[in-house]
Amino acid sequence: MSFSANVKSELCRPEVEKGCCALAEALGVLLYANTFNAEAIRIVTESREFAQRLPRLFQKGLGVRFDALPEKDTTGKLSFVMTDSEKIRHVFELCGFSAQTSVSVNVNFALLEKECCRRAFLRGAFLAGGSVTDPEKRYHLELSTTHAKVSRGTQTLLLEIGMETKQTERKGSSILYYKQSEAIEDFLALIGAGVSAMAVMSAKIEKDWRNGANRKTNCDSANVDKSVAAAGEQLAVLQKLEQAGVLETLAEKLIETARLRRENPEATLSELAELHEPPLSKSAVNHRLRKLAALAAQLP
Repeated sequence: MSFSANVKSELCRPEVEKGCCALAEALGVLLYANTFNAEAIRIVTESREFAQRLPRLFQKGLGVRFDALPEKDTTGKLSFVMTDSEKIRHVFELCGFSAQTSVSVNVNFALLEKECCRRAFLRGAFLAGGSVTDPEKRYHLELSTTHAKVSRGTQTLLLEIGMETKQTERKGSSILYYKQSEAIEDFLALIGAGVSAMAVMSAKIEKDWRNGANRKTNCDSANVDKSVAAAGEQLAVLQKLEQAGVLETLAEKLIETARLRRENPEATLSELAELHEPPLSKSAVNHRLRKLAALAAQLP
């Protein structure tokens, strides 16, 4: 299964025990469903776990049954439909709307005064209209609804909880989304998907470790390249001094450094410093090599 499917599966494991939370979760499902108007209610999902939860949720939270359920052997998308006008009127009234006069629906904050109900509402919204990308690939979680007022209301609700989200439009739907791993972790934990939240955190830690290792490898490789290039230039300086007959006339300490560099062309400055008798500091060896380079630069 996809990561998003795993999240929904996790969300559906605990049963809704409180009537107020069942109503709040059902409200979230309805406002993020495929169709929710005075003529019909239609909820379409690919999640088998959500499909099993949905009838129980609507019975407990709304006291209604669907008029049409998916066949048992149905594969792919599963559709739940309600067209009975009396049932729809009843659902609208419980959610705080009117099937006759409500031009559009929105988030009914009167049903979401308790923290548990707010969590339940967001859980229902994600189950019906949410998705989250595999954190191994990238970070993206979104809630999609065709009701612009619902999207704005959900954004306000999240802001009150302390979770600021971004908003966009796509193909007639209003989208709230997160692209930061920490925000996705917090949202998943909030709606009851703690295991999935930990999976996002683990993926982030692994990515950071991998990126850090790559940066260190690249840095070490760059330092090696610099050392090799510098050693090559130093050997060229020594060859020039030798060909000009100057090298043998220099001070003993410069001759010693020149000899050690020739004998150890791949050694770093630190390693070269340790080879001297007695050992020198890295800066002392660097000073001697610069002195040799300066002498070579004076030659024609």
